Amino acid sequence: MSLVTDSPVHSSSSDGFAAYLDAELDSDSSDVSPEQGAEDDDQEAENDEQEAENDEQESENDSDSEHKRVKRLKVEQFESIEEHPGSNSDGSLKQTLEVTITKDSCTHPGVFRDLCIRCGEKMEGGSGVAFGYIHKDLRLGSDEIARLRDTDLKNLLRRKKLSLVLDLDHTLLNSTRLLDLTPEELYLKNQTDPLQGGLKGNLFMLNTMHMLTKLRPYVHTFLNEASKMFEMYIYTMGERSYALEMAKLLDPESVYFSSRVISQADCTQRHQKGLDVVLGKESAVLILDDTESVWQKHKDNLILMERYHFFASSYRQFGFNCKSLSELKSDESEPDGALATVLKVLRRVHSMYFDPELGDDSSGRDVRQVVKSVRKEVLKGCKIVFSRVFPTRIQAENHHLWRMVEQLGGTCATEVDASVTHVVSTDVGTEKSRRALQEKKFLVHPGWIEATNYFWSKQPEENFPVNQKKQ
Repeated sequence: MSLVTDSPVHSSSSDGFAAYLDAELDSDSSDVSPEQGAEDDDQEAENDEQEAENDEQESENDSDSEHKRVKRLKVEQFESIEEHPGSNSDGSLKQTLEVTITKDSCTHPGVFRDLCIRCGEKMEGGSGVAFGYIHKDLRLGSDEIARLRDTDLKNLLRRKKLSLVLDLDHTLLNSTRLLDLTPEELYLKNQTDPLQGGLKGNLFMLNTMHMLTKLRPYVHTFLNEASKMFEMYIYTMGERSYALEMAKLLDPESVYFSSRVISQADCTQRHQKGLDVVLGKESAVLILDDTESVWQKHKDNLILMERYHFFASSYRQFGFNCKSLSELKSDESEPDGALATVLKVLRRVHSMYFDPELGDDSSGRDVRQVVKSVRKEVLKGCKIVFSRVFPTRIQAENHHLWRMVEQLGGTCATEVDASVTHVVSTDVGTEKSRRALQEKKFLVHPGWIEATNYFWSKQPEENFPVNQKKQ
């Protein structure tokens, strides 16, 4: 039989994949129960006796014997899934995986421990994409992945949701090894309570990992609000053990992510993240990450986050020679910080995607186009000239700041004229900078563009002054 869209399991969480497959196998026939076979030795003996009787009748009914042999292979294999607690499937997989045992017509949509997940036939070669975070040794073929994504999209859109992929480090939190703490940070060791921290604070001592983790301000509110609009994944380049520990801190009740925790071992390309291991359709997936370079194939899905640096080791990692927030005993603002800001963007994108005026059928829409249209409103009406910002060997049009202005809806020019609104420079003494001051145009530091990009709104120009360079 095949699972259909009106399956009794509608949750898009990733729990109970093994139990669900067991139930489907059980409904295939009334004479063998995978669950009972795993729990009841007497029942297993009866099954063995029944199998012996079937063997005696093999000459009379070969096809029936083959049917039972294939089915038994499947039962024994999927019973072993329960030996891996905490490793569960995505909801769409649970809703739509087919458990047909018609061997002759099987297209082998996926493989679990070298056995086809549909017919139980032994498979060689390990083809397909590995989904180890769903179940160890599970691989799915491209056709099955496409089918699951189509079904997942329908289920999400029915609930007015999209998919959201979240990076961990410098996006939702910041971690440091205990041995990397500076003398000015040692006070932090006394500020954590491993028993109460999950309820009371955002600073955690992870003794088994010899590290401290600081959750970004506003993260709990962010996750709660975002979960109303999105099905969420964690996707980190860290190791799986680290990813799971961070997921526990962020989601101790496992209500936001379930098993949708993707780590370095799940990546299919070295030093790159990809949506090929996400069971969400690309046209309905958004990504929050502080590093653009790891998403080379999915930049249109990406909303770039301002990095969260709390510990001194994080500042040093990125070449900053200044006091860290931890050393200053300070932190990012909750109401005006990066997560509060990006939550507003997500709400805007979600609202535009599900705009009632566009009709009830949203299946043909593309969230990447919605993001582009929202972004282009930020600097709409601004015309910007750069002065001694780009190295002479680089064409201005290819510089990331020039492209950033255009993505934000502004226009760029090479000369100052009456229509120019801003001159961007690092030196107030350049000819274009002096003309901007003379003609009462905005003269701003390049950081103004980057801040505007991170906050998705035009930042106050007076906060980004240009100073006279020292001779």
